[in-house]
Parts: sequence; C-alpha cells; structure tokens
Amino acid sequence: MQSRMITLSQNEIPKKWYNALPDLPRPLDPPLHPGTREPIGPEALTPLFPMGLIEQEVSSQRWIDIPEEVMDILALWRPTPMFRAVGLEKALGTPAKIFYKYEGTSPAGSHKPNTAVAQAYYNKKENVKRIATETGAGQWGSALSFACSLFGIECMVYMVRISFDQKPYRKSLINTWGANVVPSPSNLTAAGRAALEKDPECSGSLGLAISEAVEDAAGREDTKYALGSVLNHVLLHQSIIGQECIKQMASVGEYPDVVVGCHGGGSNYAGLTLPFLPDKLGGKNIRFVAVEPKSCPSLTEGKYEYDVGDVAGMTPLMMMYTLGHDFMPAPIHAGGLRYHGGAPIVSNLIHDGIMEAISVEQKQIFESAVLFARTEGHIPAPESAHAIHGAVAEALKCKESGESKTILFGLSGHGHFDMGAYDAYFSGRM
Repeated sequence: MQSRMITLSQNEIPKKWYNALPDLPRPLDPPLHPGTREPIGPEALTPLFPMGLIEQEVSSQRWIDIPEEVMDILALWRPTPMFRAVGLEKALGTPAKIFYKYEGTSPAGSHKPNTAVAQAYYNKKENVKRIATETGAGQWGSALSFACSLFGIECMVYMVRISFDQKPYRKSLINTWGANVVPSPSNLTAAGRAALEKDPECSGSLGLAISEAVEDAAGREDTKYALGSVLNHVLLHQSIIGQECIKQMASVGEYPDVVVGCHGGGSNYAGLTLPFLPDKLGGKNIRFVAVEPKSCPSLTEGKYEYDVGDVAGMTPLMMMYTLGHDFMPAPIHAGGLRYHGGAPIVSNLIHDGIMEAISVEQKQIFESAVLFARTEGHIPAPESAHAIHGAVAEALKCKESGESKTILFGLSGHGHFDMGAYDAYFSGRM
C-alpha cells in the first residue's frame, strides 16, 4: 500500500512564528497616513490593535516565540496532515508528485484559526472586551468567533452581503460560537449607510466590510479591530503552515519544486510559502505561485502603488498590488478571494520577481475542484480550489514535458459550507 498521509506528532508543532520581514531583499515601503501621506509609526495603530500585535507588525526579529496559552489551543487540531495526491496524479496521468497540506481539520474548517487564536490572545492580554471584524466567505468570521469564545471576548462580524446570502450556515457557525454577524453594507455604520444609499442592492466587498468594522472599533473604547489577512502579523501567525510542510516533506525525503496557494489577501498563500523563502534566497530552485480569481486579479492586473485597505479610506496607506480600494468585485463564490489588494509582503516579493501569480476563471476552478473531490475525497472550499487548479496546471505541464517535478499546494479549507456554489456549478447557473 502506498502511503498517502504524512503526519507529525504534537510535540512537533512549531514553537516559534517565522517573520519574513528581516529576510526581504528589499524592505517594505513605510505605511503612510491616509490624510497627510506622511510616514506613520506604530503608535498610529493603537486605536485599532493591541500593542502586542503592533510590535509583531513591525518586528525585525526573525523568530518569535508562540505563547504557551496559544500553543495549548493550537494543539486542538495541529499539526495538520499532509497528503500525497495519488488519485489525482493517476487521473492526470502525470509523472509529477503532488502533495497537499490540509488545513480543513481546524474547528472552523480552514487555516484562519491559526491567527484568530493568536489575535484573541493578545487582545485578552490587554483587557480588550470586544473585537469588530469583517469576513468575506465567512471563514475568518467563524474563526475569530471561535477564538473569542475561548477567551471570553465579545465579537462583532460584518459579513460581505453576497456571502451572507450565499452561505447561510457560515452565519449559523458564527452564531454558535456566540458572535453577532450582520450583512455588509449595513445600517449600523456611516460607511454602510453611504453604500446602501448609493446602491440599495449593493452586494458588498471586503474593502467596504473593513470600513464598517474599523469604524465600529474606532468609535468604541472597549473595542479593537482584527484583520484575518494582509497585515504582517497575520502572515507571521500563518507561518506554522509552511514550517510543518518542511518537516513533513523532509520526513519522506521530498522537497517541492513548486509551491502553489490561493490568493485573496495573502494569509494562506504566505503562510504556506514564506517559510521556504530563506531556501529560495539561498539559491534553492523553488517557485512560488499565487492563484487568484480572474474577476478580482489584484496581483496580475492591479497597480503596484500605495492604497488604503478599505473603501472609506480610514486605514493606513500601504504599498501593494491593488485594483483600487473602491473596486467592487463580481459576486463570485470564492468570497474569501474578493479583496482589492495584496499583502504588502507578498506584493513586495511579486514585484521583485521572487514570487509569481496567475488568475483563473471561476468555472475552471470548479472543474478542478470536482476532479479533486472525485479522486482525493475532500470537498474543497472554492478559495482552496484555486490552489488545486494551479497544481493541476503545473502537473499537466510535467505530463507534456515528461519532467517529474514535486508540487506542493495548500488546501486551505473544506467546502462543507459552500455546497450552494457546487449546486450552481452542476446546474449550469454559474
């Protein structure tokens, strides 16, 4: 019998987060004040984030200890398994070896709790009573509600309206963990009311939902804001994914030629790829491929320039690939990949040619998702299916060339709450 699952023992859970900032060949451009466009320091973030997270956001320390309280909770599902995609390889007739890291075993069903637990911990440590956030497909909102329930923190979630309507059981999941969730745009904030006045049928965007959550947090002394992607400290927390991958592949004598991840804001993709960055910079021949939706192609068609993270322009300006903060994406089913920009770290590496990106149409994504489900069993989230498609494309290149490359991709979450999207695909309504 060919071994398919590669596991680690719990004492092999990474005990430190990897910070890529010290290893970037070109330092990040400084964040700017949205009004004055002057560089800002960490103190400008104090209305939104606890100091523990702000320190991580700007840290020059390569390795940062994971607190024991966070480790205890991560042990509920980590280490996550890696699989050799034997069935998919056979179906494709490729000489390539395909491996995938499966993050769907977390309580919330995705990679998002890796940072949600850490963020809730640092907020609790500074006596924050309430956290406001946004969510696209609902994965981040459910992850943060789970984390907040463990630390006794009230949680308010602004969920992009199209996903709020398409994924009703994500709302139930959020409510089960005790959080409040409303569709964005909402009537609860000035940003939401302005959007509804302009378009009562507005399907929403992550940028707009961020505006609502930031406005909520800034308007209450007992509330901080939490972001599930994009920022440096979020990518830091997700680095445990790639660290585990390195150990798992080494345990079977393998190393990837190409690492593929889906890309929305960058947290899953960066968490998978960044721990391999020192090897690439040291001369290792490894490629990093980000796969994004054709309808929201921030990395492949966006401009590399300063932009804010929200529609209302309340967040700091950051250098990123962006489609413009007022970009309103199409209501595709991969709701978690509808952000107008990319993480500054990922954008930096894409711009300098160290990483690469492609964009793909939604129907092609679901074709790959269904093939994967029928050969490997797991039903992927629409977001994760982008990584599957990228891996399939790389494997088919190997079939044409005869090369036997090793491909690693991130299966960032399961699709059990996304079956409406599969219904649309099978019925021809997509």
